[in-house]
Amino acid sequence: MLYFESEFMESITNSMPLSNRTAVITGASGGMGSAIAARLVAEGAAVAVLGRRTEKLDQLAAGLSDGPGRIVPVTTDITSETDVEAAVATIHEALGEVDLLVNAAGVMLANPLSDGRSDEWETMIETNLTGLLRVTRAFLPDLLGHKHDVPADIINISSIAAHVVFPDYAVYAATKAAVTALSAMQRTEIARDGVRVTNIEPGLTDTELGTHLDNDRLRSELQSMFAAIEPIKAVDIADLVHYVVTRPANVNLRQVMILPTLQA
Repeated sequence: MLYFESEFMESITNSMPLSNRTAVITGASGGMGSAIAARLVAEGAAVAVLGRRTEKLDQLAAGLSDGPGRIVPVTTDITSETDVEAAVATIHEALGEVDLLVNAAGVMLANPLSDGRSDEWETMIETNLTGLLRVTRAFLPDLLGHKHDVPADIINISSIAAHVVFPDYAVYAATKAAVTALSAMQRTEIARDGVRVTNIEPGLTDTELGTHLDNDRLRSELQSMFAAIEPIKAVDIADLVHYVVTRPANVNLRQVMILPTLQA
């Protein structure tokens, strides 16, 4: 047997199955959230999908109803404490305790700071940061109480905007930088309890996130970027999440930046 061949063969068979995992995914009424949900259900996980658009969640659930996993749509506004508390009760009743949380909900509302759009600032902070904190806190008792022989995971979807300067996206970038910093701090608090935290920072991604922009100049600039660079897709993020959460329990991919080749 070649040197390291036994270790290599062991790594191939060491992927953890998802058939015994129970996941919660926020922002699942579209984009990355729905793609991640589809992948996890296809791998046999029980998945609760959270989002504000009931019709989209129901369509997603109907489309995945024949998959090997289970899917439960739960209409939830993560900026509402009451909504999140109700969602936890619904999920516990339907699926039991959770061992995998994907914080994929997010909004991107770009404008120059001089415009003073406090409504946009509040929406991004409440969704991208405070909402993420609210959902994480709600499910931490489940995650911390899991059996240590199987993994428990928190996946936070941040952005390369946490590091890369994009003019007129200051507040969006600030919320994503906060998510990246928060992920590192979360890890220091809960890794000892066997909970892994992974911070994923996508680059240019083909989702509906860019449609949130109401500034014609910035929308045109973003469209030009899409014309010049072949973006990654939501299914690419889902593929990455699947890889991360199926590593052996002692392996934590703490931070992953995923970019289109031409943006790298």
